[in-house]
Amino acid sequence: MTSQLPPAGWYPDPTGQPGQMYWDGQAWHTGAPAPTAVAAAPTMMSPLNAGHEAEPRGSVLPVYFVADESGSMGRNIGELNEGLASLHDALQRESFAAAKVRFSVIGFSDTAFTYLEPADLRLLQGMPVLTAQGMTSYASAFDQLAYRIGVDIPGLKAQGYTVHRPAVFFLTDGLPNGHEDWRSVRANLLARPAAPNILAFGIGDADAATVSELATKPHFAFVAARGVDTGAAISEFLTSLTQSVISSGQALATGSAELQFERPEGFTLAVDVV
Repeated sequence: MTSQLPPAGWYPDPTGQPGQMYWDGQAWHTGAPAPTAVAAAPTMMSPLNAGHEAEPRGSVLPVYFVADESGSMGRNIGELNEGLASLHDALQRESFAAAKVRFSVIGFSDTAFTYLEPADLRLLQGMPVLTAQGMTSYASAFDQLAYRIGVDIPGLKAQGYTVHRPAVFFLTDGLPNGHEDWRSVRANLLARPAAPNILAFGIGDADAATVSELATKPHFAFVAARGVDTGAAISEFLTSLTQSVISSGQALATGSAELQFERPEGFTLAVDVV
């Protein structure tokens, strides 16, 4: 589903600050003919100034990109990093949507690591660079995700935000480590009050049945069509992720809390693969 941009006019400040800003159909302005209430200069939070000032109240959607960095991704890790850089550029141009999203990057291989804590992409100077190595520990990915959500959601609430249910975009190109009980770790994550919506995407040698188990709903699980080049599939996934983040931010800014997502070109529902 794709959200339409709102018509030109005065709207509540998209950052949640008291007052209004003028949307001309492409960008926000404070200098149009003054309405009854004039928006004050926004105070923004990001990893660059986190913990020093509380941003005025507003609604935000935490989005976690959980990326497979196992050794099998080595030939295509460049496409992944290029796609993240393009996502960053797109969100900086879409301030209406970016104001409502806090974007995080978690990579996993033998272990999992948070490369980017939830950030306001309008203020971020650049995206992290992922590297390929090791095995494929889904258990580590879900354990790190549970830790981050347990820290991030209370932190955002303490800053005065209304926080919507987190969205996770989980990308993998193969099978998980066979000796791990990753399903139990996932179940523990989903038993928490702030359990996320998980959208799972399989590329390369990923198994459709396993991808279906990763997602929280059958229509949240996708796999690239057989024979599709892995690099091309990654590019399509990142294009979809970018539009999904923009659409979700736009929807939240106009009062809709429903998660918006785009099916990547060349992907099919995992449940339809037999």
